[in-house]
Amino acid sequence: MASFTLDSSLGGAIGGKTAAALERAFGMTTVGDLLVHYPRRYARHGELTPISTLPLGEPVTIVAEVRRVSERRMKNRNGSLLEVVISDGNGEMSLTFFNQSWRVRDLQPGRQGIFAGKVGIYKGVQQLAHPDYELFEDADTARLKVQANANLPIPIYPATSTVASWQLQKIVELVLDGLGEVPEPLTDELRARHGLIEARSAIEHIHRPTDFEQIDPARATLRMQEAFVLQVALLQQRQFVRALSATRRAPGTLLERFDEGLPFPRTPDQITVGDDVARDLHGDWPMNRLVQGEVGSGKTLVALRAMLQVAQSGGQSALIAPTEVLAAQHVRSIARMLGPKLAPELMPTLLTGQLPAAERRKAALRAASGQALIVVGTHALLSESTTFADLGLVVVDEQHRFGVEQRESLRAKGSSPHALVLTATPIPRTVAMTVFGDLDVSTIRTMPAGRAGIETFVAPLAERPGWFARVWERVAEEVAQGRQAFVVCAAIDAEKLTKDDTADEPAGDTGGEASRTRWGVVQVADLLSRHPSFSEIRVEVLHGKMPSDEKDAVMQAFARGDIDVLVATTVVEVGVDVPNASTMAILEADRFGVSQLHQLRGRVGRGGIPGLCLLVTEAPVGSPARERVEAVASTLDGFALAEIDLELRGEGDVLGDAQSGARSSLRLLRVVKDADIISEARVAAEKLLAEDPALLRHPGLAAALERNVGMAERAALAKN
Repeated sequence: MASFTLDSSLGGAIGGKTAAALERAFGMTTVGDLLVHYPRRYARHGELTPISTLPLGEPVTIVAEVRRVSERRMKNRNGSLLEVVISDGNGEMSLTFFNQSWRVRDLQPGRQGIFAGKVGIYKGVQQLAHPDYELFEDADTARLKVQANANLPIPIYPATSTVASWQLQKIVELVLDGLGEVPEPLTDELRARHGLIEARSAIEHIHRPTDFEQIDPARATLRMQEAFVLQVALLQQRQFVRALSATRRAPGTLLERFDEGLPFPRTPDQITVGDDVARDLHGDWPMNRLVQGEVGSGKTLVALRAMLQVAQSGGQSALIAPTEVLAAQHVRSIARMLGPKLAPELMPTLLTGQLPAAERRKAALRAASGQALIVVGTHALLSESTTFADLGLVVVDEQHRFGVEQRESLRAKGSSPHALVLTATPIPRTVAMTVFGDLDVSTIRTMPAGRAGIETFVAPLAERPGWFARVWERVAEEVAQGRQAFVVCAAIDAEKLTKDDTADEPAGDTGGEASRTRWGVVQVADLLSRHPSFSEIRVEVLHGKMPSDEKDAVMQAFARGDIDVLVATTVVEVGVDVPNASTMAILEADRFGVSQLHQLRGRVGRGGIPGLCLLVTEAPVGSPARERVEAVASTLDGFALAEIDLELRGEGDVLGDAQSGARSSLRLLRVVKDADIISEARVAAEKLLAEDPALLRHPGLAAALERNVGMAERAALAKN
């Protein structure tokens, strides 16, 4: 039989028709792609899956036994209906087949097999309509083999409606029979230290183990391979950046004048992180640093001081923000912080897509000529028509809102510019190591003095529906004291929901009627217009579909105090700074993730006024949605919440857009559970690259990098 490698095309290994089906279903194109599609669990011959636990509407693969078979003519249409009842010994469900009488020969009572299909319900009974199945041996043969196969695991693969688990099992077995040598990506030392097995054996044992004892060592080996290959890729990217030459940007009088004019002392963390950034800007290679810190911890101050250091030598800085509201606020904030003497010298300029044409042309000309040393914008900065005279620093605000391609296209507008990435979403250590391993990470933990703090309460409407009225009374009481309030909704119009209108909603957490979004900006504005306590209160709305100039006007009016209550979507999530805002009511708080709730809460309590955050939810006690809301109410520590978020949601959601390129190749590695493995892999990767930077003595690792972190993935890594 022909021998395949991991790089062989699937078409050549299993035939074009089958390969095309796998590419459509899973995006597989090579033998390696197929063999990293690992079983999600293993069943035993004779082991029956509890039917009562099967999720309605989901594709499932179960092991069950045929109990009864019946066939009848259909009343309202031609043909016959074959109904097969299968059981796990406790519950039962039916399989239905239309006009397929011949299946009676196979599906005899007492036969066991693997059945795959989507779970439906008919007349109160669970059913699989036209399922795929593979029966175990006929009864006589089964009796002869029962002892030999009693401990033989049956791999159950992630499947689709077009490719069943048992079909994947047969395809994998065919490929394994023809698979040749597998290059070894791990070093001998790493394998010996952790008791890991050879790469070829690990693949064999995870797909067709001869007993259950073979599975865990195979998984452990493949998990370490994933961690090690990824860490080597990230560290190689760091080496690549450090091989580039950068324009050294020395601090000077601009920074001195700015520091002298600061009305407050910098916090210890601001000083430490500022020193890290200043040192990077004056280094031999481009800075590639991530600065994380709580809302209001001073990340913008750190970024502005970096911009001044770059401006000292005539270099320009571009700050890209996720929304027009935030970009406009950044320009105003930067101009205010620079003051009347420095602002005209640096000319902070706003460049967004919704600016009037004349203003946009003027802003673009300032950037192209070098007149504007600080340019702040949205995606308009990425336009081909936007150019810079000397782009020395790229600042990305709220990195999780941008794809890697967008960040790279901005960096490409300069000659190896420095890069500073800001995030107010604290990143757990293992995520930082796994996702941002090519970046230097700085953290601002201390908060500026003089903040009054925030109290957070859950308003549990499922148990206490009367509290909904109390929420509005509480908001009105705060306004009566001369303060302002935010009301945040998960949608613009709950009656006319589109995908773009909604916040990121965790699917299926509340279930039933409660899972439907009830309160949009439109509905809340209407409610408050009729509420007796709000007759004298100035209420305005803000959402992402409003024209840019209108959004900016509303935000400025709120900042001036001309608006008492702002009813908004998550467009206010980041960067909005209104010190007089004391209260935030988040309706249907279970619609939001932990980090998003924490970000939103950070909009209040920013001045000397105590902050109040009301998390309104109908999610029942004990549900995942309610757990998220209660977690946010329990602490103001964003770093603790980041860890909780990771545990509640899993790393797939937490990583978000960053799961492009190599990050999405993680199949077995879990950043929550596998922190120790990631750390070990990091240390081992650093040691190996120090001794063999070009991987000349490690061809198996080089091959794994090429296969799992190919050109597209390397480009993605380079864009962070």
